[in-house]
Amino acid sequence: MEEEPDHVAAILGAWRAERPGLDVSPVAIFGRITRIERYQAAALREVWRRHHVDSGEYDVLAALSRSGPDYQLTPTELYRSVLVTSATMTERLDRLERRKLIRRRPATRDRRSVLVELTARGRAIFDKAHPDLLATEAAMLESLSRHDRAALAGLLAKLAAGLEQTRDNSATA
Repeated sequence: MEEEPDHVAAILGAWRAERPGLDVSPVAIFGRITRIERYQAAALREVWRRHHVDSGEYDVLAALSRSGPDYQLTPTELYRSVLVTSATMTERLDRLERRKLIRRRPATRDRRSVLVELTARGRAIFDKAHPDLLATEAAMLESLSRHDRAALAGLLAKLAAGLEQTRDNSATA
């Protein structure tokens, strides 16, 4: 299967000409992942701008929105869910609380614990931003058939699982 010409193909061609014995095949994957991420980041920045949130705030609203009908989680559950540090999560929660998109309240089972709850205002912003985000990402995938999307998703899942396994093995070694 021949690669479609793109910027990375030009880089690969140059490396193959300059260093024919060097295996540059990883660039075919990771170079494209990097470029795709840049295109996606630019498109999503526009989504966040339209809905007056940043990506971190959106991540918190999304985590709360998918947490079930109570739309509440502990700060620890939140920072683990969105893969940030506790300090980063605290800063995000402070911003969201000032904007009245979330509220913190004592947990009923353990008064020492806090629950973060999505407010109606936070839910309304998420409910508008989320379909916009999905439509933006779907538009970015228009050049791929449904079959190609499924194949790519499967391959990326396999790569991600392998990388996570390697990381987990390194952490326990």
